Amino acid sequence: MTAVSTDYVGREFTGTPPYAVSRVKIGEFAAAVGATDPVHTDPRAAQAAGHADVLAPPTFAVVIAQRAEAEYIEDPAAGIDFSRVVHAEERFTYHRPIVAGDLLHTSVHVDSITTRGGISMVTTRTEITDDGGARVCTVTSSLAVRGED
Repeated sequence: MTAVSTDYVGREFTGTPPYAVSRVKIGEFAAAVGATDPVHTDPRAAQAAGHADVLAPPTFAVVIAQRAEAEYIEDPAAGIDFSRVVHAEERFTYHRPIVAGDLLHTSVHVDSITTRGGISMVTTRTEITDDGGARVCTVTSSLAVRGED
């Protein structure tokens, strides 16, 4: 295994296809995280609450972000062995809610990589935009990548 390459700081990855948000995916995610509010599964409840369709739970954006981050993480030259990765932190900044029917685009930015004591801390920022280019959510993720034993 190679070390995590610091040459990736400042790079942007935009090759992940758009993500089509569906009622089914929102419902499955809501069930998985225990989000029981009907706005996540019932279009009428969501519309009564002012949303165009069912509303994704706040952490749903991680599904989209991790899918996009794979473009960077799976690049062999990046030096990241995913079996040695632990998610250290995930932050979400919403510009508007995610709802069923959204077609979302991503750009992943490698913001920083620092190595101390055999652990590399990798911070990425995934900008999620809608089909019109408007900002939807920013997901900041910090990964701890353990070095070889």
